[in-house]
Amino acid sequence: MPYRRTPQVQARLDAQREAILAAAGAVLAERGYAGCSVNAVAEQAGVATGTVYRHFPGKAELVVELFQRIVNHEVQAVQKAADRPGTPAERVAAVIETFAERALKVPRQAYALLAEPVDAPIETERMVFRRVFRDELARHVREGVRTGLLPAQDADLTAAALVGGAAEVLIGPLTTDSTDAIGSLRTFIFRALGGPDA
Repeated sequence: MPYRRTPQVQARLDAQREAILAAAGAVLAERGYAGCSVNAVAEQAGVATGTVYRHFPGKAELVVELFQRIVNHEVQAVQKAADRPGTPAERVAAVIETFAERALKVPRQAYALLAEPVDAPIETERMVFRRVFRDELARHVREGVRTGLLPAQDADLTAAALVGGAAEVLIGPLTTDSTDAIGSLRTFIFRALGGPDA
């Protein structure tokens, strides 16, 4: 007869998994992907290394799930920012500015999310993350074109270029503590969209 976990045992395992993910988030925010080892996560969570491996086959699988959670939080934050009143161009700017502001609060985590050398499964998640942001921006670009507030353009291409450009601009501040370029992002966004400067 196969072993069946009781609800109490399952609840304990679920809580342990959550604690491991929270610990991984703390380690990633402090040390980046390179420093987010299974041993470091286990130590942060106050569990044995083997306990982490009971929940996750390895570091990549652990960080993939962590990235998915981070991306979900970031997407919710930028969608909320995009719901503010304003023109489509202002909404695009709000999405990028909100992400930039949030990234600068956890620079090591944001650098891992955007640019740090990572294993292949994490790179796949990174591409998903970029596509989600691209699609959110493209939605507002299309609205701007439809209403005549922005010139005709390929919304997906413009959105992809904005995501890539914003990520490149952020790499400097995330690694040097200099935020000079961030102030120019809004002007860049409006010019890239083909609208008047904000």
